[in-house]
Amino acid sequence: MTDKQLMELAVEARKRAYTPYSGFKVGAALLAKSGKVYLGCNIENAAYTPTNCAERTAFFKAVSEGEMQFEKIAIVGGKEELLPLCAPCGVCRQVMAEFCDDQFEVILGTPDNFKGYKLNEVLPFAFTPVHLN
Repeated sequence: MTDKQLMELAVEARKRAYTPYSGFKVGAALLAKSGKVYLGCNIENAAYTPTNCAERTAFFKAVSEGEMQFEKIAIVGGKEELLPLCAPCGVCRQVMAEFCDDQFEVILGTPDNFKGYKLNEVLPFAFTPVHLN
């Protein structure tokens, strides 16, 4: 799967976002090493803290299906139009660090203009399971 195809899937996932409070819609497409793609969108809640981000939705769907090895994730977001770059929040970066190594790729931008970043670029000095030993 190409990065452009993954970005296009993230755009499709964004269409399912439930954002009645902020109007800020995010979509994510997570590519597992098995070749399967898991889509996620953000899902808001009136109490705010139960809100779940698109990236975590994709990861939790994948892990709940037994997937544990991942290659890359594409993320898009914005209110009406896609932003040129919609970076994952800190909590989502920490979830990525739980399941992925430093070379996991985070693709940000739009389907027509995107760039890939290594996980250690978007989350330097991550706290990972090795720190608990």
